[in-house]
Amino acid sequence: MTTAPARPSTLANGIRVAIGVGGLLALIVGVLILVWPDKTAMVVTAIIAVYAIAAGLVYAGLGIFTKGRGGWSRVGHILLGLLFVLAGVIALMNLGQTAVFLAVLIGILVGIMWIVEGVVALSTLRDAPSIGWSIAYAILSVVAGIVLLFAPLWGAVLLWWILGVSLVVLGVVNIVRGFRYGSKRGWDEGDQGQR
Repeated sequence: MTTAPARPSTLANGIRVAIGVGGLLALIVGVLILVWPDKTAMVVTAIIAVYAIAAGLVYAGLGIFTKGRGGWSRVGHILLGLLFVLAGVIALMNLGQTAVFLAVLIGILVGIMWIVEGVVALSTLRDAPSIGWSIAYAILSVVAGIVLLFAPLWGAVLLWWILGVSLVVLGVVNIVRGFRYGSKRGWDEGDQGQR
């Protein structure tokens, strides 16, 4: 007499819930980015500012309460902590301006990375399986990087919008995955194959 294998319904349900909740959160954040891009950017900026304040307090605490460090190390930790706290407080007091500053900074950094990536692609042409595609990629990467350097705020807004769309799509896909997880293995209640 053979016995049916035990159904891992608890594990499957836990995974389903995790995938579904992750998808729902991604969907919500994506919709918020698309509907209220500026407000969502300010919330992200506020989270970063609160993190800076918390990190500053930790650094200052290390400088004040750590006995095994030398004097300069303690002073350095305290100054770094105060700098983090000051930056976080200033960011919280000017969320809109800080969000714009962070967007411009991210736009500039991505532009520089794209230019460097294009140059690296050109420097590895002899190892590339397709020289034509590699040259096209390198040129596109350098041009996109230069455009982003000249319009970093516009580029950051476009990247923010793309992030919103991506989160909506990935969120919907994960919600569907969550509902369907385990159905091929016979873990669903309606599956008659395991009986």
